Amino acid sequence: MPSVASRGRGRGRRTIAEINMVPFIDVMLVLLIIFMVTAPLISPSVINLPSVGKAAKAPDRIIQVTIDKNEGLQLREGNTSKPASMRDLAPQVQGMLQAIGGSASEVPVIIAADKGVKYETVVKVMDTLQRAGVQRVGLSVQTTP
Repeated sequence: MPSVASRGRGRGRRTIAEINMVPFIDVMLVLLIIFMVTAPLISPSVINLPSVGKAAKAPDRIIQVTIDKNEGLQLREGNTSKPASMRDLAPQVQGMLQAIGGSASEVPVIIAADKGVKYETVVKVMDTLQRAGVQRVGLSVQTTP
C-alpha cells in the first residue's frame, strides 16, 4: 500500500486560479501620480458673465412693466400707470405702442420685478411680450454704489 506522502507526488502541478493584483496596483499608482502632478497645472476656467452697462443715449419713450411681490402687473408709460393681468398684457402693450405712435421695434419695453418674484413669472412676462411682437424687451436692474 502506498504511503500518503508518495500518493501526493504522483499528480501534476495544479494551476493557480487567482488574479495577480500587483500589475493592476502599479498602473493605478502611476495614474495617481500623473493626476497629482497635472492637477495644479490646470488653470481654472474663466466664465464671462454678462455685465450691466450704460447705454450711450437713453430712449425717448419706454413702456415699463412692473411686477410686484404679489406677482401683480402694472403698465407705466410716461406719467400714466394702469394695472394689467397676464392675459391682457399683450393687447394692452400693443394699445400703448399705438397710442405712442411707435412700432414694436422702436419702443423698448422694460420689465422691472421685485426681488422676491419667481423667475418663472418674469420669463412668462418676457415670453408674452415677445409673442406679441415686441422686439426690444429688457430687464431693469438696480445697481448698488
